[in-house]
Formats: sequence, C-alpha cells, structure tokens
Amino acid sequence: MSLETEQREPDQLAGVDPPEYPHAVIGHQQPRERLSALLDGGRLPGGILMHGPRGIGKATLAFQLAREIFERTGDEAATPVAEQVAAGGYPNLRVLRKAAKETGKGFYTAIRVEEVRELVDRLHKTRGRAGHRIVVVDAIDDCNVSSANALLKILEEPPPETLFLLISHRPGQLLPTIRSRCQQLAMRPLGDDEVRQVLAKAHPDAAPADIDAAVSLAAGRPRRGLEALLLGNAEGLTRLRQWLGDPATPPAATHLAIADILAADRDGAQARFARDLVLGWLAEEARQAAGAGPAGRSRLASASELWEKALAMFEDADIYNLDARQTLVTLFDAIRKHVFKQIQLSEQR
Repeated sequence: MSLETEQREPDQLAGVDPPEYPHAVIGHQQPRERLSALLDGGRLPGGILMHGPRGIGKATLAFQLAREIFERTGDEAATPVAEQVAAGGYPNLRVLRKAAKETGKGFYTAIRVEEVRELVDRLHKTRGRAGHRIVVVDAIDDCNVSSANALLKILEEPPPETLFLLISHRPGQLLPTIRSRCQQLAMRPLGDDEVRQVLAKAHPDAAPADIDAAVSLAAGRPRRGLEALLLGNAEGLTRLRQWLGDPATPPAATHLAIADILAADRDGAQARFARDLVLGWLAEEARQAAGAGPAGRSRLASASELWEKALAMFEDADIYNLDARQTLVTLFDAIRKHVFKQIQLSEQR
C-alpha cells in the first residue's frame, strides 16, 4: 500500500494494499468456480453471503468478482475499471464499512443505519454507468440491529441488476432472514503453501525463515500471517502461545504478566493477534471435545460457553472502552478454570 493510500478500515495493515486493489486470488478454487458458473450462466442472485474465518481473502475475492462483473456488463475496459475500483471512485460500486468519524480521529464501532439509508437512497436513483451495480458490505457482522434491519428491506426487493456481496466472519450470528435472502458461499482457510505464496508476494524481501514462522502462526489465514510478519518477534504473542500450550501449569502471575504486555497497546496489531490466538485455542478445544464423543460432552459445553464469553467480552471491551487488561485477566482465569476442571474430571474416570 502506498503512503498516499487513505485508511479505509480501522484494522487496515500498514504496507498491505486494501482488498479493493487488484490482487491475484490465491486458493479458494471451489468458491471461484461456483461464482464463475453463476456469472457465465447469467444467474447472478440479488445477494451472495461470503462467509468464513476472518482474514482468509473473502473481501479480496468479492472485489475481484465485482471488477469482472463490471468488465462484462459495463462499457469500459479492464484497466480503467480496476483503477477506479481501487480508488473508490467507480460509480456502480458502493462499499459499506465502519465509517471514519467526522472528527478525523478513529472509526465508528458499527455500520450505522444512516449509512444504509444513504445507500438505499442512492440505489433508487439512476446508476452512474452502464451495467450492474454492486454493493460490498465488509463486514455484515458490523451492522447494528437498526442497520441490519434497514439492509434487510432492500435485500428483500433489490433493484434490478444489483448484486449485494455480504462478507461475514460469523454467519451464525446474522439475522436468519438476511441469510435466507442470499446464496451462501462458504470459504475455508488456505493451505500452508497457499498462505506462503500470499506472504511472499506481499513481502518479497522477507527472509524465508520469517515467512515460515508467519505461516505457522497464520493457521490458514493470510491476514494473520501478514500481521505476524509486521510484528516480528513480539514478546506478548510468544509468551501467550507458550501459556496456551499448557494453561494449568504456570503460576497465575504468568498470565497476569502476559495481560500487562498485551494491554499496553490495546488497539495495536499484537493485541488483535492475541485475540485471534485465544479464539483459535477455544475453537480447537471445542473441536477436540466434540471428537471425544460422549466422554467429551462436559468439555464441549464448557469450551462452547467460554467461546461465547470471549466473543462477548471482546465486543463489550471495544464498544464501551473497557479496561483491556482486566478483560484479558478475566478471560485467562476462565481458561485456567476450564483446564483445571477437565483435568479433575479426567482423574475421576
């Protein structure tokens, strides 16, 4: 990303081009083939819900599809279309994200109903160019109740030749009526080799050892690998990974010290990465418990409860600007209690 590029997202990574820029989509072969079949057959629906873990390339694929649709249905060549999409100036493209505050400092915590209403008003007017219009909502999870309901109304009766591309990291938390109005496109994490290609392309000068270390942290998500490369050897993440390997053994002071390090820059890349590590650990804990059959029911219930608790705590911390250290300490304590309880149950069997 060039120095002149404006910050379009609150979590935009320095040195990484935003998804509007032309990118070669790596991996996701099945979703790409399905989208191509819809486009080739002239069977584009009014809405497509692209869902999967955060940071796997959903928005990148959405903008690639948008450019291809504009090229096929409009009256401009590929290069000017790509340039206008990247600049945020293509007339038939609308992007809904958390908006920057009018003060110029920071972003709103949700996609607001005012922005959806403005979008609806624009869609009911004459289009700026020949061809389809496309709305990319990145991400639909960021809508509050009011904005989600306002968006639902136009999804129920979309204007002609208008496609909504809804990006979701947590589709299960969306309104069922929104899910039912869209064709769903499930996307999965990439393989390690594919992640390595993405990282090497974004950072061609990175040492192979650094790329390999970032791939191991990425868990199939290129964005997480890019964050790892930017962070380098971050002390907080290193200690958190070690602690999550065995939360029951170290003394309580260990996770208190980790919380101190991570909370020092609550909005920084290390803190965001730490959240992903914690949620990834909880997800893996739930998967292992589910695979244990009846013997793992208690463990699965506890892990699922912890997952919901972690999501709610992180969301509340962001919305209400709660103390980041206390949030982490409370969550780490809950993880320790969960692990201790499973050890005790195992010993009783």
